[in-house]
Amino acid sequence: MHNLTVTTALGGTEQRIDMHGPITLSEEPGYALASVAARKGGERATTLAIRRLIGPAAPKPGHIAGDKVTAFWTGPDQWMLEAPYDSHETLFEQATAEVKGKASVTEQTGGWCRFDLRGVGLAAVLERLCPINMTTFQPGDATRSSIDHLGCFVICRALEHISILGPRSSAASLHHALLTAMRSAY
Repeated sequence: MHNLTVTTALGGTEQRIDMHGPITLSEEPGYALASVAARKGGERATTLAIRRLIGPAAPKPGHIAGDKVTAFWTGPDQWMLEAPYDSHETLFEQATAEVKGKASVTEQTGGWCRFDLRGVGLAAVLERLCPINMTTFQPGDATRSSIDHLGCFVICRALEHISILGPRSSAASLHHALLTAMRSAY
């Protein structure tokens, strides 16, 4: 019998939380992810499937939508679905069933890590990391950007809450970049 231990992207058994100045940086390992890409001719069916999965309409470019299950736009007729792992461990299977062969669905949970920045003054931190115009970045916005040479997704959940998804294989490097920017800003 195997005796396996679940580890976070940073290699711990518990989520890592760092605080500096008014900012808290937390590793968020508890989310399931699945990408959805419409197949040729299945664009409308895919957007309707996304709506059934998240509630509101599939988000437009640069946005995120949904409540328990959220989706953010990643490219033309492509979205990433995100939901709490405890209640949506089978997000990939759910999405696959919902699109009914009109889209390609890929399990993404193990490929990405998520870090959340919370606090007042997040713009000062993000402006040191990526070329996002923080004066126009509002709740509900989501974009892809390079952070420390890594392709990441940056999501504004609230003015004082930003999520960053990056490659799990580079979690330590991304975490270091985020901490460095926090220390530089405050």
